[in-house]
Amino acid sequence: MSDLPAHAPDQPYIQVSALEAGHIEIPLEWAIDTAKAGEKSVVPALSFLLRHTKNHDLFVFDLGIRKDVENLPPGVHKRIEKMGYRTEVPMDAADSLAKGGLKPTDIKHVCYSHVHFDHIGDSRPYMNATFVVGEGARGLVFDGWPKNPDALFAQDLLPEGRTRFLDPSNWPPLGPFPHTYDFYGDGSLYIVDAGSGHVAGHINVLARTSPDGGWLYLAGDSGHDRRLLTGEAEIPIHPYYGCAHRDKEAAAEHLARIRRLMETYPRVRVILAHDREWYELNKGGPAYWPGVMDSL
Repeated sequence: MSDLPAHAPDQPYIQVSALEAGHIEIPLEWAIDTAKAGEKSVVPALSFLLRHTKNHDLFVFDLGIRKDVENLPPGVHKRIEKMGYRTEVPMDAADSLAKGGLKPTDIKHVCYSHVHFDHIGDSRPYMNATFVVGEGARGLVFDGWPKNPDALFAQDLLPEGRTRFLDPSNWPPLGPFPHTYDFYGDGSLYIVDAGSGHVAGHINVLARTSPDGGWLYLAGDSGHDRRLLTGEAEIPIHPYYGCAHRDKEAAAEHLARIRRLMETYPRVRVILAHDREWYELNKGGPAYWPGVMDSL
């Protein structure tokens, strides 16, 4: 296992602020094997604003849920009905940015951990942003709706000419992760290949949050409940809901790598996209924009 990079003199880092971007009620027995029958969990769909301390780039990781869910592809509505999802979006990511005086047109990069509906938000207002996604998302969107009437992804989701598809096949290792990409080339922000366990093109982010060795790992949908990180629960395969991941074994392997990161580097904070525990501790507090999350 390679080490996380040491800080350099005058080291750039990332200031991270959470953004309110909606909530979704999920069947908990779909997420963890220790849930009771019929148990539900209302979880956040977290979005994050990342600001580079040197070049001042504005980078948003995930957009949460869009307010007009009725405009999602028909296949998504079938999925929502089957799973019993219930969404609520009092504020979307754009509303949250406005609380600190930012507009979607100010954002330079929008990075999707993956292209499921509760992460893609409403991309239309981000007219000046380059969209960053894993290479695996290309086929999902190309074969999307309306070309495929049952698809869970819209063909126009990713703006033509403003999308970077990142291919992790030749990325070097970092820490416990086999493939990572130094996004700015200065050791401040790494895109981590999360493998295809959850869905094709799934990526995570590892951000340096202080000039002297603090880090934040944004894990996307590597797991849907914090008990998967602590080892208190495992990924289930439910007789009705199925599995939360396309490949349960690959997803479990990636979770093990995240646990190894947590155990090896005490100054790394890990947050899941639907991290109910983190949200309950921090909602409305200084970790939310226009505040800044403290670094470990």
